[in-house]
Amino acid sequence: MILVSTDESGPSVNLTEGPLLKPLIVLSLPIVASQLMQVTYNLADTFWVGRLGENAVTALSLSLPFVFLMVSLGGGLTVAGTVLVSQNTGAGRTDRVSHVAGQTIAFVSLVSVVLAGLGFLLAPSLLPLIGGSADPEAIRLAVVYTRIIFVGVVFMFGFFIFQALLRGYGDTVTPMYLMGASVVLNVVLDPFLIFGFENNLLFEWADALPVGIDFVALQADLYAATGFAGFGVEGAAIATVASRGVAAMIGLWLLFSGRLGLTLSLSDLYLERETVKKIVDIGVPTAAEQGANSLAYTAMTALAALVSGPAVAAYGIGNRINTFVFLPAVGLARGTETAVGQNLGAEKADRAKRAVLLSSGIVVAVFGFVSVLVFVLARPLVTIFIPGEADVIRLGTDYFKIIGPTYVFMGIFQVVNAGFRGAGSTRTAMLFSMLSQWGLRIPPTYLLITLAGIGATGVWAGIAFSHIAAAAAVGIWYVRGDWASSVIEDDDTPDSTETEPSVD
Repeated sequence: MILVSTDESGPSVNLTEGPLLKPLIVLSLPIVASQLMQVTYNLADTFWVGRLGENAVTALSLSLPFVFLMVSLGGGLTVAGTVLVSQNTGAGRTDRVSHVAGQTIAFVSLVSVVLAGLGFLLAPSLLPLIGGSADPEAIRLAVVYTRIIFVGVVFMFGFFIFQALLRGYGDTVTPMYLMGASVVLNVVLDPFLIFGFENNLLFEWADALPVGIDFVALQADLYAATGFAGFGVEGAAIATVASRGVAAMIGLWLLFSGRLGLTLSLSDLYLERETVKKIVDIGVPTAAEQGANSLAYTAMTALAALVSGPAVAAYGIGNRINTFVFLPAVGLARGTETAVGQNLGAEKADRAKRAVLLSSGIVVAVFGFVSVLVFVLARPLVTIFIPGEADVIRLGTDYFKIIGPTYVFMGIFQVVNAGFRGAGSTRTAMLFSMLSQWGLRIPPTYLLITLAGIGATGVWAGIAFSHIAAAAAVGIWYVRGDWASSVIEDDDTPDSTETEPSVD
């Protein structure tokens, strides 16, 4: 049965009854769209900041690993909201859904304040270490940009929480719309806050439109009247904080208004020890998993650097393209988390397992086609990003010809591991994720580079091997492991004494 409505019950999807294929797709497609919008969001920032010069682009590049690491530490806690909301939704405990949603909002918001303070204080010390030999001006800009982002990190977390709670409830459409509004606002604010009314490319573009308005003259008049020349890199950070902030405030208003089916009240925000303990038990492993993945990416970049500069460039281009390629797997993984959670909450473990199998089948079909496409179009794909660099194009082409055929295994790993996460077995998901990166990818890659001496091919082969081996590992645990059990208890009420959840 698929429940999709726009009345007071909200546009939610129920995955506990009837066919699974259609509701999984209905739930997952908006997540794919939201992820695509997020990529657009990042590309817009890069596009406009790129007009400021090399130091500005370097500043954003330097800040990204630091910001991502800090955000991942708290962002992983929102998974607990998805798990607890989905399982209580499946169990039909409406009051409990509101309670765990409110507890997630309050606790993760407090964590975000702490991380924001740490990020703001540590940025001047850590960014020069990350920057190494980068231009001092680039490092200065990175510090300014990063500090502004951390001032607004509470808003960023607010939107993450909103997405996670609604996803657990079975509503991925509303977050998609809100993400779209946030992206549009960011795209509009970026050029004005970065460039102001001086040398703003938007006015030149608008002047080419057949509307009978001299936009170049309008820009000159506005600049003469205001003298506003934008904030530069700081403007990009302000635009990000503002657009995230608007989305977060609208999202929280929707949650407390009852328009989405959830009926939160201020009393749900008063933290209770047992519920917070459960959020930490479920969420911390995911936070650690995301942080470890961030560090693994840095380690793989360092291994590519052992080979050559063109290998690093090819690896970077490959990852940018993979951001788009992996979107179906990301969407299905998030949808699988909700499907597993709702069905385990409804005490339908067999149906939860069937949801994982169905998602895996969809991944095999989608990525079977994508793998062929990427293998055939490998060289043109790389050339689009870096035309004229023969070494990078050659290495990038090899990258996709070696890794492309293993996309199917990567997709299977993502959705099966998401099934473990949806069951609340976030420690299991964390261990498999770390095994994939730190056990099955980085050590073999290092050996292929140093002992086998096969250069960039060793890096690509190491990644391909990890895709296959990791899929085999989670497949074995799916069949033989005891993971399909709920983390909510029969007497799981806000005032009850709860036992420690089984999140192995």
